[in-house]
Amino acid sequence: MKRILSTLIIILSLSSFLGLNAQEFVKNIKKRHAFYGYSDNNLKNSDTISGFGAKEEKLKITGVVYESDGVTPAKNVILYICQSDEYGDYNPKKINGKRVLEHQGWVKTDSDGKYTFFTFVPGTYWPSKKIQQIHGIIKAPNADAYQINNFAFDNDPLLRASCKQKLAKRGLNNVIKLEKKDDLLIGKRDIILNPTAQTY
Repeated sequence: MKRILSTLIIILSLSSFLGLNAQEFVKNIKKRHAFYGYSDNNLKNSDTISGFGAKEEKLKITGVVYESDGVTPAKNVILYICQSDEYGDYNPKKINGKRVLEHQGWVKTDSDGKYTFFTFVPGTYWPSKKIQQIHGIIKAPNADAYQINNFAFDNDPLLRASCKQKLAKRGLNNVIKLEKKDDLLIGKRDIILNPTAQTY
């Protein structure tokens, strides 16, 4: 009986240890994601993505991040975006063990929850049928980061009307309507924090 009890204790200890190690491993993998490349001290509520000035379809995305009640502006929230270039290439590199993309940026919302990115309309590989999209990850203070629905564009010829209707029925507002002002396309997207989202 003592032998069985001892064996059981060893198995439980090992499984607990391995479980913790697995969690640490997953955490370390996540920390290598490009999202974690920011320096919190330097973040402002506006950022300019590399290549913005040289691109034809310059884009300004702005909006407000709200607390989960959908009313209260959420301050000090970090929002990260990354995207392909105009040809659909992400141009990834590894620097100090972290994945870095050529076109990425971070903002931290101000006291009114506002954020702004100056970027450009991304492309897609031809002849792929993928829509133009910008990927986003968000992190509220004292909360884990999680991925939000990609930014998509109302005027994208590959974004079918049926797809827009489905997104609208699901209450998603990630399709941005773009308006041209001088040489700048302007789009707005507000984001409501989701405390039950799967963490990144």
